[in-house]
Amino acid sequence: MVAAFSVVTRNRDFRRLFGAELVVFGADWFVLVPLLVLLPELTGSGIWGGLVLAVDTGVTALLLPFTGTVADRLDRRRVMMVANLAAVAAVLLLLTVRSAATAPLALVAIGAMAVAKAFYTPAVSAALPNVVEPGDLPAANAIAGSAWGTMTIVGASLGGVVGSIAGPHWCFAGTAGALVVAALLTASIRTPLQAEREAGTAPPQTWHALREGLRYIVARPMIRALVTVKSAAGLGNGVLIAFPLIATLHDVGALGAGLLFAVRGAGALVGPFLLRPVLRRGSWLLPGLALSMAAYGAGYLAVAATPWFPLVLVLVFVAHCAGGTNWTLSAYALQTEVPDRLRGRVIATDLMLAMLAIAISQLAASAVVDHVDLRVILAGCGAITLSYAIGWRIATRRLRPAVVSR
Repeated sequence: MVAAFSVVTRNRDFRRLFGAELVVFGADWFVLVPLLVLLPELTGSGIWGGLVLAVDTGVTALLLPFTGTVADRLDRRRVMMVANLAAVAAVLLLLTVRSAATAPLALVAIGAMAVAKAFYTPAVSAALPNVVEPGDLPAANAIAGSAWGTMTIVGASLGGVVGSIAGPHWCFAGTAGALVVAALLTASIRTPLQAEREAGTAPPQTWHALREGLRYIVARPMIRALVTVKSAAGLGNGVLIAFPLIATLHDVGALGAGLLFAVRGAGALVGPFLLRPVLRRGSWLLPGLALSMAAYGAGYLAVAATPWFPLVLVLVFVAHCAGGTNWTLSAYALQTEVPDRLRGRVIATDLMLAMLAIAISQLAASAVVDHVDLRVILAGCGAITLSYAIGWRIATRRLRPAVVSR
């Protein structure tokens, strides 16, 4: 881990890109955790939390095919800055959510933030290989993969604490300021965030770019395998709508909900570093991905059978340690396999499939959350992920990755 973080100390532009990611991811959870607690209190129904999460992931997923082409066609630095500033305007709308009648405005605000995130995410992921040396890319990926986990811990924990002490609206106001900081950090990056195009080559038109990216994926079995691997945890992600309900069941309130999201982030932070050796051994990649998916599913099957809240926290940590590993391994493999001119589109397709799976899972869980025992939802999500992992491994058992250490 010390060696990995030396990339941060040596590379100023990577440090700023990473810093902006930390702020964006932290701001996201600093909003979501108090909002997921606030809406059931205002409306008396658990369905609103599920709708918020489904809108957050669903809107992003639907836009990603288009925003991926934007990341390949336009200046990625400007795309990220505009996305951050648009998110500021969206999060300020949450300050008006103060009663059951204004609860629908939360969906509008989260939807607008999801639009901004749809532009930001493929741009920052596609930009990463351009700000580090090839030999530093595995370490940079592990660090970048930890950004989400790190700030889920910080954002979720602070969101739970500040939401409990000062109220959720202070969290919303603080998020707006944090997103301005992210835009300033991105503006200070000096390294070009995409490769130069050949002289006389115009950016591809949107529909042509989409078709080109899809043809590239369809024609390559390894790429197809990599862009479908995140869907395993995605289809089990309906468990997230249960977090506030688990906290209520154990009488630990907003702080307990924050702890659940925080240990989820802690697992996502630790996982990429524990499995970093897989990045150096191409033959371990596919078995490692299958194992990480299976561990996520098994973790939530165990959560469904656990009545003790501290053990629930441990199991959630283990599940998302596996989930974070899954995300980082597949992201690194795509960044090394896909050329820069196509990287934004392929990564956007990868994220789209994962987020559609998340949205489907969360909508399904939301539809039954007021009618089905909480443990049934947790066990169902875990079983789906475990089954997907087994099927995916059987389908990919003959593939041999070309990914090697750089």
